[in-house]
Amino acid sequence: MIAPRLVAWQRRHGRNDLPWQNTRDAYRVWLSEIMLQQTRVSSVVPYFLRFVERFPSLEALAGADEDEVLASWSGLGYYSRARNLHRCARELVAQHGGAFPSEPAELERLPGVGRSTAAAIAVFAFGRRAAILDGNVRRVLARWAGIRGHAGESAVLAALWRIAERELPHDELEAYTQGLMDLGASLCSRTRPACGRCPIAGDCVAHREGLVDSIPGRRPSRALPVRQRAWLVVRRQAEVLVEKRAPAGIWGGLWSLPEAEPDDVADAPAIVLRRFALRARAGGELETIDHAFTHFRLRARPILLDCDGAAGMGEGDPGTLRWLALEHAGEAPLPAPVKTLLRALGNHR
Repeated sequence: MIAPRLVAWQRRHGRNDLPWQNTRDAYRVWLSEIMLQQTRVSSVVPYFLRFVERFPSLEALAGADEDEVLASWSGLGYYSRARNLHRCARELVAQHGGAFPSEPAELERLPGVGRSTAAAIAVFAFGRRAAILDGNVRRVLARWAGIRGHAGESAVLAALWRIAERELPHDELEAYTQGLMDLGASLCSRTRPACGRCPIAGDCVAHREGLVDSIPGRRPSRALPVRQRAWLVVRRQAEVLVEKRAPAGIWGGLWSLPEAEPDDVADAPAIVLRRFALRARAGGELETIDHAFTHFRLRARPILLDCDGAAGMGEGDPGTLRWLALEHAGEAPLPAPVKTLLRALGNHR
């Protein structure tokens, strides 16, 4: 059993003062677990603190406008998490009286909550006995048990879940669960793990057999495809035209710059006139922006266009198009690279 060693190690060396710890507040536990999906603790902490200040309760979040939620999330990435967070809050208020269910199986039915996240909420908010298996925990258990292969393979994942369930203790569940996560985030790192200080190295298969560099197996490498787009930076004095993106897909629900095909850059003024009833003159091309997603790379060519006077659809359709003051770009629900671009544009006027 690894539990006694992990619990003792966690209490001495683990993280015990994070802003969502030392509480049974299911709202804070849930929010932290959603934010921590595929995101480092150091990145999450400032977002978490700002988010709970803006939305201090489940009811406050449920009653907020989606743009407010996305603006508070902007820069944290994986925006489907924010949309599901908002949906989940509204569902809990409307259908559960504003209370979280306490059982993992019921939590897993909520929007954006998977098996491991449901277990973590059940453990930390309600003291339930449930096994987690996030990325850090998968690495710890794969090395300790000598499970070869990539966790994306169904057989490997099933084996890891069996181990996670088998090793689950009956007591001190919070310290054990936190210990697994802390160990994976610190000593049992992806590269150069500190096995000499690891509390479970004594019976770790990967350590004993010199396999820490090959376990867990890496995802099969492949070149990421590149998607090229033109961004239409339509400027009217100290404002810029932004367009609300569709709910699905990358940056779903955020406001962003209107897009066009890269080959249409020379016709940008005509595109703006046709699509938005705006007369604009070309102002040159800004520095190309490269942004990496999980499955592809985006290469965007920002095309600056200036327009004067009254606007057409840019003012007439506030549901999908609006003028954004450049000085407010930092607080708007924009994708991080768009926000950076507009901040720089505002600073160099």
